[in-house]
Amino acid sequence: MPSPPLTWAEFEQVDLRVGTICEARPFPEARRPAYQLLIDFGPEIGLKKSSAQITRHYTPETLVGRQVLAVVNFPPKQIGKFRSEVLVTGFADAEGHIVLAAVAGPVPNGSRLV
Repeated sequence: MPSPPLTWAEFEQVDLRVGTICEARPFPEARRPAYQLLIDFGPEIGLKKSSAQITRHYTPETLVGRQVLAVVNFPPKQIGKFRSEVLVTGFADAEGHIVLAAVAGPVPNGSRLV
């Protein structure tokens, strides 16, 4: 079932940006399997951290250098001792495991979805 309609002004409040994963490491303290990511969003936003439950389809080695789409204007979320600053986006596969949302080709870090 689709969500209720948004106004254009409401959609514009969600700041979706492209960033490149610089570091990815296991997050054993998380309740569900996850990685800690360090993502470069370019000079305007800089480096941000995220916790992502994407361990089924990705390894830390396959994540480094990958561009991802993330919401950069959610409030930070404390997950144990780790502070997640952005929400990396993706879609659930047929088994409920997350597949990252991505751009079709390289774009500058920090580019905003328009």
